[in-house]
Amino acid sequence: MFSDTIVALSTPPGAGALAVIRLSGAAAIALTASVFSKKSLPTAAGHTLHYGTLRDPNSGEILDEVVVALYRNPRSFTREDVVEISCHGSDYVVRQVLALFLRQGARLAEAGEFTKRAFLNGAMDLAQAEAVADLIASDSALSHRVALNQLRGGFSQELRELRGRLIKFAALLELELDFGEEDVEFADRTGLAHLLAEVRRVVAALLRSFELGNVIKNGITAVIAGRPNAGKSTLLNALLREERAIVSAIPGTTRDFIEDEISLDGLRFRFVDTAGLRDNPADEVEAIGVSRTRQRVRQAALLLYLFDLSEMTPAEVQREIQELTEGLDLPVMAVGNKTDLSTTEALAAFETTFRAEHSLTASSAPLVFVAANQQIGLDALQTALLAQVRGSALENTASATIVTNVRHARALETAAAHLAAVQAGLDTGLGTELLAADLRHALAALGEITGEISSEDLLTSIFTQFCIGK
Repeated sequence: MFSDTIVALSTPPGAGALAVIRLSGAAAIALTASVFSKKSLPTAAGHTLHYGTLRDPNSGEILDEVVVALYRNPRSFTREDVVEISCHGSDYVVRQVLALFLRQGARLAEAGEFTKRAFLNGAMDLAQAEAVADLIASDSALSHRVALNQLRGGFSQELRELRGRLIKFAALLELELDFGEEDVEFADRTGLAHLLAEVRRVVAALLRSFELGNVIKNGITAVIAGRPNAGKSTLLNALLREERAIVSAIPGTTRDFIEDEISLDGLRFRFVDTAGLRDNPADEVEAIGVSRTRQRVRQAALLLYLFDLSEMTPAEVQREIQELTEGLDLPVMAVGNKTDLSTTEALAAFETTFRAEHSLTASSAPLVFVAANQQIGLDALQTALLAQVRGSALENTASATIVTNVRHARALETAAAHLAAVQAGLDTGLGTELLAADLRHALAALGEITGEISSEDLLTSIFTQFCIGK
């Protein structure tokens, strides 16, 4: 399909032990052979390794000792001839090798062009191609698992099956249009209604999975908020197991955000330590910090409201949570700190009173007790955090299809709307032409996910987000 041969660095830039330079295209093997010491390369079998040197044919200078991996089409990532050269990871060596192949007739690959060629050559569909980028970016066990499942075609297979069954009915409706004057029905309306109900259930389930998929892919931002000296910075340090934030007995020490990430049972959490909340800040800088805290809470996916058990009553805790989350649909955890200064009886009484309050926002929130400075109660806190965000679907991510891509979710929303229109048309006896039109739109939306229906603008938008060597 492509007449030119592309070349790029496929490993991260910067000095290292090794670097991998990849070529793909009809002339990839011939270009490599023209500068490689082993003259048998053009006749070598695919999936073989060859040790030798790269030499500039113009100057005769040896650039490096390398290992050449040879992949012949169609048994390669791009389904073209592919050569991967492992050289030493010096920036200078990499620049010299790339320049050498450019002089020999290759051109620099565009962002994502190797994966784009794999898609256009039929090695994978568009959803699988996007999973390549997700797999590279995965930074937790769950995001890796979901991306790998999509790369292996789990999501695509489910969509193909749905789309294939709808296509059969769409073809029968189109056939009816060809015989419109004869008033015949080839598509059984009852059968179509049953199929629509099933497909809509599957699409709805996929859309529901996007909320979970977004958490798996992007992690969850948990803001730690509360009054000054509640122990927010101490809790952040305890969760991260390092002295990330300055801890001081002086109220208002934290003036701006301090944040960092950890992985809990395969889920990525980004904890944000914020300025203490009080009505009368000590100065203008602290006042700005308090304002930013409230703004950051509005952007959070989860709020950890931390309070000093010795200073606040259950009613005060609930009142401040309500004030902080007013107008927000935000999961909240109430975290009572400094249990080492309290008794078991006092903690039990606090929890009983807290649960007895009628605040829907706070009384339904998990209540966890910790002593952050002594790292007591952290296991219980982490368990509660996971329970807040994971949901039952997370237990089956190894086999379940989970939508993590915003583009896929938008296409599913479009498909769902048109499928609902088809159902409404069946219920009201709508004409075949309108039913067929809505069904075509639904099929097109599903086809956009896997690339069965695509535009050059869409492909450009997707693949330019990839790194150059992929």
